[in-house]
Amino acid sequence: MSIYATLWRLKFPRYGDDHTGCDWVDVIAQGVPAHIGTPTPGFGYEDGDPYAAFLPPPVVILSEEDEQTLRAVVFIVAGTPKGTERSHQEYVSPLLVLTGQEYATVSFGELHERICDALRGGKPRLVAEVWGPDGTVQLMSEDGGVKEIPSPRNGKRT
Repeated sequence: MSIYATLWRLKFPRYGDDHTGCDWVDVIAQGVPAHIGTPTPGFGYEDGDPYAAFLPPPVVILSEEDEQTLRAVVFIVAGTPKGTERSHQEYVSPLLVLTGQEYATVSFGELHERICDALRGGKPRLVAEVWGPDGTVQLMSEDGGVKEIPSPRNGKRT
């Protein structure tokens, strides 16, 4: 049985920046309910939290309302393998892991930016796309780099 519940699935640019001809991937938000690993007696984790090594700290459940919160939200690219030496429940390379509280309070704009940053993986952010009169397309990054991509007018894809 999985400790995760799928919250949503959205398409994001594969490398964090939307531009002509970019590829897209499905990013999935996986919620971990508050009772998973809780130290609160009666939930089955009296001997310890088996997920402490890869999830944010567990939630102490003091009321029924606490049970409705999330311990964590793990963001993955669809197809990311699950199961490591440490735990069969751990994703091999999640994009981002937030506490339930962080997820509940982050704006969509900030969340989108954090996911795109993770997809970009340390590469410079795309700041401009320039179309030449001959149909050439140049992508300009924040570090001053310029990359020419095939024109979509010629039916080519990058």
